[in-house]
Amino acid sequence: MKVSVIIPTYNRAEMLRDTLNHLTRQDISADDFEVIVSDDGSTDHTKDVVDSFAGQLHMKYHFMEYLGFRAGHARNAGARMASAPLLVFLDTGGMVGPGFLRAHLAEHARPGGPRAIVGYAYGYNPDYGHDQVDAIAEAMSRMLPEQVVEHFTGKSWFLDIRHGLYEKYDFDLSRMVIPWLLFFTINVSVPAKEFHEVGGFDEGFDRWGCEDMHLGFRLFRSGVPLVLSRTAWALEYPHERDRANDMQDVAINLQYFLRGWEEPQVELLALLIPRLLFGTIDDECRAVLDWAASVRDLDVSAEIDAAVKEIAPTGRIVVIGAGGRVPPSLPPATLFDVDRDLLQRATAGGGHTGHHRMGLLTGLEDQSVDAVVITSRLAGLWDRWSEDLLAEAGRVGRKIHVTFSAHS
Repeated sequence: MKVSVIIPTYNRAEMLRDTLNHLTRQDISADDFEVIVSDDGSTDHTKDVVDSFAGQLHMKYHFMEYLGFRAGHARNAGARMASAPLLVFLDTGGMVGPGFLRAHLAEHARPGGPRAIVGYAYGYNPDYGHDQVDAIAEAMSRMLPEQVVEHFTGKSWFLDIRHGLYEKYDFDLSRMVIPWLLFFTINVSVPAKEFHEVGGFDEGFDRWGCEDMHLGFRLFRSGVPLVLSRTAWALEYPHERDRANDMQDVAINLQYFLRGWEEPQVELLALLIPRLLFGTIDDECRAVLDWAASVRDLDVSAEIDAAVKEIAPTGRIVVIGAGGRVPPSLPPATLFDVDRDLLQRATAGGGHTGHHRMGLLTGLEDQSVDAVVITSRLAGLWDRWSEDLLAEAGRVGRKIHVTFSAHS
């Protein structure tokens, strides 16, 4: 086996049938790949559909009890059954052309070491209206996927929802600060070795959304580059979505993501995706990281000392933009900074706790501290983020003290 195709599913038997039909059309030998359907507790005839392909594809089936949305669990279960060195994750309803698996294999055969492939997804746009959904569904009822793609060529609404960002970076994900932002498991491939080394999908994500970005994040952090392929494409079968409920789930999952991986990029993700500002996140991350580099040597201990004397806090204090050194006058405090190394230095002596965040989302309880001090290490970000920083400071602290002039 060269490829294991892993398809999580739940009560979409006929859509799954179409997906499997298109996998029988691959232009590589059927003996070169296996298909693993990982069933998250379906109550329809999914198992019968899987069994019907036993003579055409090398099929494996895994069933688990339905305990709510557990796509990450299902994909991990499928990956554990896989026998090939390359894992392709494809959603139920992902319709593919004959060259789909050959294209994924070709991307991984290029020189340069292991990589994770982000496959293009035509027709993938959760914000489609009824007219677009109906048009794609009608075309797919009478055409093969490759014919549908050709039929809608030139229709901007038919493009992958990520297309604008792909185009912005000239279809080169290495130009992005956080390419894992675009790692959607509707269509991706990962070497099995690297997948298992990072622990697969985090099964703590028990709602819709973000478990795929989280995997992309950990792959990227482990040194696995993410590469876009426009030839290893899939076409999503259109279906109605509960967009409002999905976004509520995403917001909860993003908080889980941030608790596990505290850093400004994840904090910005958690803040901006619920605001539907997906397209701005990479630029915002770049600006924050550039600013963090420019103030690496900025010592604000004198600012903090002056603020403590003026506030005379009676309880715990928060410092946003603490830097690498805090004054002895600072009572037990919770420190935030955009530079992880400096934060570790500031908290090394004990007595203070630290969070590698900007302070836009502190994770603290309402009115849980006496005072919040914001230092000049945030000055270069103030025009963009002052409203959010002050709102969060006002939520968690009874007093706010900004150590610099907003107009300086």
